[in-house]
Amino acid sequence: MSTTQVNTHPSTATVARPPTTRRTITSATSYQAAADAVDRLSDRGFPVEHMAIIGTGLRYVEKVSGRVTTGRAALTGVGQGAMLGLFWGLLFSLFFTTDTGSFFGVLAFGVVVGAVFGGLVGAISHLMTGGRRDFGSVAETRADRYEVQVDEAYAVEAERLLGLTPTH
Repeated sequence: MSTTQVNTHPSTATVARPPTTRRTITSATSYQAAADAVDRLSDRGFPVEHMAIIGTGLRYVEKVSGRVTTGRAALTGVGQGAMLGLFWGLLFSLFFTTDTGSFFGVLAFGVVVGAVFGGLVGAISHLMTGGRRDFGSVAETRADRYEVQVDEAYAVEAERLLGLTPTH
């Protein structure tokens, strides 16, 4: 028997459950097609908590989006720092100012200081890499196929609702 932690609260005990066997009822080449099958079953009142979508043939794909220079890293830091400065400036302006002039003054100060420090952090961080990774990228994990699996006890009903087996 396998054990499963039901709750992460310290007072909750670990309970023993029999291992669940699942049957693949359909497979698809896209995640959306697999999710649509689960959605169709959900719409028909099927207990979807007894299902899983399993990706097989996993691949890590990293798409290079462009070159990163010290200037670009600094510019990105300026934008992020300005947004952080705007947040802190707004927070301080709301709680520590009493008139409109000082409100906008504190807000502007927060944006400027955030932009300056953000630019410095971006440039210094990029320089510290020593040119080891001078490109930006977006990574994702893709699967070749997606299997829709159902607990064995519910598989026949799921296949019937999806129209995968003839009804008698």
